[in-house]
Amino acid sequence: MILFPAIDLKAGRCVRLVQGDMTSATVFSEDPAAQAQAFEELEFKWLHVVDLDGAVQGKAGNASAVTQILARVALRVQLGGGIRDRAAVERWLEAGVKRVILGTAAVRNPAFVRDAARANPGRIAVGIDAKEGMVAVEGWTDATALSATELARRFEDAGVACLIYTDIARDGTGRGLNVEETARLAGAVSIPVIASGGIGSIEDLRALKRRAHPNIAGAICGRALYDGRLDARAALSLMDAPC
Repeated sequence: MILFPAIDLKAGRCVRLVQGDMTSATVFSEDPAAQAQAFEELEFKWLHVVDLDGAVQGKAGNASAVTQILARVALRVQLGGGIRDRAAVERWLEAGVKRVILGTAAVRNPAFVRDAARANPGRIAVGIDAKEGMVAVEGWTDATALSATELARRFEDAGVACLIYTDIARDGTGRGLNVEETARLAGAVSIPVIASGGIGSIEDLRALKRRAHPNIAGAICGRALYDGRLDARAALSLMDAPC
């Protein structure tokens, strides 16, 4: 399994939110590129980046910070937040992003997501952000009547690289991953699933590993890495170990 350290961008700074509340931002770094470099030095291979302002505004809000990250590190970057059209997808892929995450667009314009996945094999992920099993979009500000599983199944044959499943109620809380819902989603589709939201300690990663579901590809961690509750090297060793 892959462990993805997260950099969430708000007003050019590296922050963490609680349950997606933009007013609850804790600033962890004024220099996101330096934070990315620190993760690279810890021997992470991937980096999960979210443009929080972009997710709410529907267009890039932290393009400069993302560009600086891409220039500073050789990490494989997956990027989400405010990417809603083909031009934005192509622009970021050409800039060096390895994988683009489409969330709101997956609900509002699934045909666009399917077309992007066909045009860019292995480089399009679908972000599924849910609360009590129901999908939320527009930076989690707009709830839908669509379940996480329903949304995932729409892209079963689309060729997307993976699904990124975030439990909004747990995100930023340290209450632990929603392993049960992650495993349920992973069992409902053939697309690899990455778990996100709630990691508070290495025990949460052990719980995910114990599930040993062949379709669970990894997990995303933010606040626990920043505040020291999760030791990066121990976590990477655990995730690299066979299930």
